[in-house]
Amino acid sequence: MYTRFYKPLFCLLTIFLLTQPFKAASQNNKLISDEAETARTDAYEKQLENYLQHYLVDEYEARSAKAWNRDYSSPDALVRSVEPNRRRWEAVLSPPVLTKTGPLARKPHFLGDVQGEWIELPLGLITAQAVLAFPAKASKQKPVPLIIVQHGIGSSPETSFSPGGYHEYAKGLLKAGFAVLVPMNLRSVERRNNIERYARLAGTSLPGIELVRVQNLLDVVLADPRVDAERVGMWGVSLGGMATMFWMPLEPRIKAGVVSGWFNERRNKMVIKDSRYSSFAPTEEHAFFNGWLTEFTDYDAVSMIAPRPLMIQHGKKDGIAHWPQLIEEYDKAKVHYQKLNMPEKIELTLHEGGHEAVVEDGVKFMTRWLNTAPSKK
Repeated sequence: MYTRFYKPLFCLLTIFLLTQPFKAASQNNKLISDEAETARTDAYEKQLENYLQHYLVDEYEARSAKAWNRDYSSPDALVRSVEPNRRRWEAVLSPPVLTKTGPLARKPHFLGDVQGEWIELPLGLITAQAVLAFPAKASKQKPVPLIIVQHGIGSSPETSFSPGGYHEYAKGLLKAGFAVLVPMNLRSVERRNNIERYARLAGTSLPGIELVRVQNLLDVVLADPRVDAERVGMWGVSLGGMATMFWMPLEPRIKAGVVSGWFNERRNKMVIKDSRYSSFAPTEEHAFFNGWLTEFTDYDAVSMIAPRPLMIQHGKKDGIAHWPQLIEEYDKAKVHYQKLNMPEKIELTLHEGGHEAVVEDGVKFMTRWLNTAPSKK
């Protein structure tokens, strides 16, 4: 009788006591209003934003001055002196090891009046793909220079043979006597955002992966007797301009570069929102790389390209940058060439247009620096 009476009561008491901590926890949440908690969190977020902006923008110059130890006594001396920075830049991109796992596949690829090839090189689980086209005069007896023609985020290899912002600049290069290698990179913001997340988890980056794809293609294409392997350039538009800026410091086979619609006052572009130019935040997550602005704003990065010739192209109507800021960044970049007594090797084509390639200027630049007498193989 005693047990039958108290046992149910004991169970109810146990259940009551066990539920009290959860009720207490629930009640504790009400010790601060939703409005007060949100305000407190907003304030903390602002502190973090101010702290990181100060580091990235305000402290950049002092940090950069300590990070670089450039020697301008000769071109070779500069190249040697920035080698530690080059290795740190390599760590930013963290290119993976990808090796050829099969022969190059080729098939005809017609681009209007241009007869090219679609080439694919297996690299394990992925492939390196590109359009390859030669001018009619290319031969084993008369090897021609090669330009890596890199499309942007909203485009494809075929775009560089098309009208619009690209103005058929791949065709312009072919007509001027250059062979063109037009790699296929991943297009669209959504796709690049998706893959960049995985790449970060894997300790690499999408530009690093795409660099290695192109390097493997170069290994094969530069063995073609119609190509002069000593005369290789790169010309990228938009995100292809990013590839040109990113890859030239790590690929010495590229002897000259043209960057269309990318060069920028990088700290402002990445960190400071401004109505005068577009910002990558908040949608283009793919464009943020670990450690980029520790010491590698655009004018600093150029010192890893020098003394190789470099042309920057930018339109005043191009919303990627506020062009007066871009000029300031360019003026800092050209100092590297001035100190080497080679001011002619860097140029700025500032035009009245928008986000586009300026074909005539770019072709003339590449012709000047690459279209010399063929080297002996």
